[in-house]
Amino acid sequence: MTLRMRIAAHFILFTVIVSALLWLMEVVLFERLYYDAKTRETKAIAADLAVSCANDTTEDFKAVLTDAAVNNQLCISVYDGKRRLAFQRDVMNNGCLLHGHDNMLFTFIQALDSSSDGTICQRVYDEQIGMETLVVGCLIHVDDETQGVILLNTILEPVDSTVAMLKRFVLLFTVMVMVIGCVIAIVLANRLSAPIVRITASAKRMARGDYHTRFEGSSCREVDELARALTYAEHEISRADSMQRDLVANVSHDLRTPLTMLKAYAEMIRDLSGDNPVKRNAHLQVIIDETDRLAALVNDILDLSRLESGSQKPEMQEIDVTSWLTDIIARYKGVSEQMGYHITFTPDAPCTVTCDPAKLERAVCNLINNAINYTGEDKQVFVRQVNTADGVRIEVQDTGNGIEEDKIKLIFDKYYRSEHHTREVVGTGLGLSIVKAILKLHGYSYGVRSRVGEGSVFWFLIKK
Repeated sequence: MTLRMRIAAHFILFTVIVSALLWLMEVVLFERLYYDAKTRETKAIAADLAVSCANDTTEDFKAVLTDAAVNNQLCISVYDGKRRLAFQRDVMNNGCLLHGHDNMLFTFIQALDSSSDGTICQRVYDEQIGMETLVVGCLIHVDDETQGVILLNTILEPVDSTVAMLKRFVLLFTVMVMVIGCVIAIVLANRLSAPIVRITASAKRMARGDYHTRFEGSSCREVDELARALTYAEHEISRADSMQRDLVANVSHDLRTPLTMLKAYAEMIRDLSGDNPVKRNAHLQVIIDETDRLAALVNDILDLSRLESGSQKPEMQEIDVTSWLTDIIARYKGVSEQMGYHITFTPDAPCTVTCDPAKLERAVCNLINNAINYTGEDKQVFVRQVNTADGVRIEVQDTGNGIEEDKIKLIFDKYYRSEHHTREVVGTGLGLSIVKAILKLHGYSYGVRSRVGEGSVFWFLIKK
């Protein structure tokens, strides 16, 4: 079932339920509701008049009784403690059950005297007027003693003709409501489903690779939010697709170069330098270097894939950050002595944190290697440990040419390399992407501060 049909069906069902409830209330329950309301009203009047008669010793209570009889079309009879008539008011011209029907009157008084709560309420058919009437009575108490009786009699109007008229009215009303409801349901269903249908069509175009599709919302906030979410998803998918194509292109290029050199030097060894030990060894060394480069590239791609897929979980351990960083920096002593780089470590107070030291060590090494590739002619690299209230902040700074502000957001992307370097860059182009994946795996915040001409500072925060 389509969304349009589902919305229309639900609205029509709601219309049917409302019409059925109206029919039930007006036709089926009308008579019962009328009798219940009339009974409650008459009982309340009887109770109020009994209190008035008990508290009023003057002739004013007769005026109260008269007003009640006239205003509510009630026949009223009041008897004193000895069951002598104290007051009566007949609005039916001797047609009520309280006047001219001594046997029935005696029956009512007797029933009232024997009742458990001192009240009676009976529906009695009056043959004289040919209508059903309601008789309500209660005892008059003064200081917890019975001082009299009050009886009320009123006509229960026949509702058959009213119900018949209501049936015709409700039937006509139901037909009108159903017609109007169906029209509104169809219009409303079309209006609500139209933007969803448009968004669905746009999503199908996006699924076919059209990343310039527009997702249009409507006046409905939820639909607008869906359109914005799909637009954002389209942008991210387009970006991911572009990055995937770039990755394939870069990997293909990086794989082609060492494979081409491997083949070329292998052929040179076969055809030219096989009998010349010096040339043969030089050519073999090139093959070994290119094999190492190829192996490093493949390993980086596999490691990055595992990190981004979530298949690797951090193995958390407690470490002393200062000692851990000191050991990492010490491994670069050979690079410093051989190539003239100066790696300066500035520790903070010893601090223990919980992390995966092996993975974070790779992140730190990748940041240091990146700083070595891009630092200035002074070949200075600075590593700092900064203890904060939130954790331990690790910073790696170079003195290179820096990064433009609009390029900073791209620096952690796969194969992105800054153009501001003064020497050949060594690496696979995946180092910072691996750093990003490792830090995201830990849930650590990270970033880079850089200004052109002032170098760059890469940082991440190990949470306590």
